[in-house]
Amino acid sequence: MKRAAVALVLGLTLLSCSGPQPETQEAAPPKQDTSVVEMGMEAQKHIGLTVAPATLAQVTEYLHVAGTVQPIDSRIGAVRPLARGRVQEVLAKMGDRVASGQPLALLDNIEAGELVTESQAAQAELQKLKIQQAASARQMERSKRLAEIGATSQKEFELIQAEQNAMLEAIKAQESLLAGLSSKLRRFGLTEADLQQSSITTIRSPFAGVVIQVQVAPGAVVDPGMELFSIGDLSEVWIQAEVYEKDLGRIRMGQSALISVDTYPDEKFSGRVTYISDTLDPKTRAAKVRCVVPNPDLRLKLEMFVAVDVPTTFSRKSLAVPTAAIQQIAGKNIVFIRESEQKFEVREVQVGRVVDEQTEIVAGLAEKELVVIQGAFHLKAVLMSKQLGED
Repeated sequence: MKRAAVALVLGLTLLSCSGPQPETQEAAPPKQDTSVVEMGMEAQKHIGLTVAPATLAQVTEYLHVAGTVQPIDSRIGAVRPLARGRVQEVLAKMGDRVASGQPLALLDNIEAGELVTESQAAQAELQKLKIQQAASARQMERSKRLAEIGATSQKEFELIQAEQNAMLEAIKAQESLLAGLSSKLRRFGLTEADLQQSSITTIRSPFAGVVIQVQVAPGAVVDPGMELFSIGDLSEVWIQAEVYEKDLGRIRMGQSALISVDTYPDEKFSGRVTYISDTLDPKTRAAKVRCVVPNPDLRLKLEMFVAVDVPTTFSRKSLAVPTAAIQQIAGKNIVFIRESEQKFEVREVQVGRVVDEQTEIVAGLAEKELVVIQGAFHLKAVLMSKQLGED
């Protein structure tokens, strides 16, 4: 009996071992850490990855507007003839740089010629009066001697003396007339001797500058007051821009401005806001704003298009990083912080103002932490691939 019972137990045991076995589950792979991104040194070198410490900087917001170069009204001189005449030759054209006193045109001065004729006639009359006065003086001297010996009456002597005095006054009046005619000739830049040969006068530039307008041609008859040339002193120019109504409160008189032009891409010109219009254009809802900019070498040309950067009233010292360092994932702003040579921490940050390719960091970053400022987009791509791998 005992042997039969042992045999039964062994049989049941063997049956249980030979039956179907439960399936074993495979071990799940370890979950990847998506708060850290790794990149080898060769890959970093290939993409030009660069890091820099986060630093405090003066964050100043600028208003960016377009404008044009214009001459300053008070630095424009209108050249006009002083007398009626006919233009013989035009010596300057628009755009020419001229020196002070440089000839601009030659004018056949009709009025100056008439003045010379009058002057010559007055000179002849003066000579006649002097001859008559000399003869009168001799007659008076004879009459005086005769009156002293009683050969003539005292009354006759006094009449001759009165004629002599009248003659002297006439000479003074004629000399005054000649002085007036000479003065008029000098205003034309001429003397009587100059016009003995020709009545051509020279119209000259009043100061050094650039010819910005020419309104005369050879052969034209011009009158006093007609504007022949406009000369602009362009050593200082206006930059005229238009600022929209909503931005006017962000600028103020006297503040500095930076001017850039496509012609000189690596250079900035400094200026100052000197005018903000009190009226708006009803169509554009913008006000005219002018900046004065020094232009000693005349590199800024009239009507040239420029970009104007005016610092606004917003300016404060804040932690800032280059805007290229900020990446967005799922609507969140992140930066990459270097932990070691090949590891970078993914850090969410809160951003503020963006000014001149610099982004203000309000929270999430400490000063001097090493931030990836170039190559952040490639690290973002690696991070996204890790997250897709998990899914």
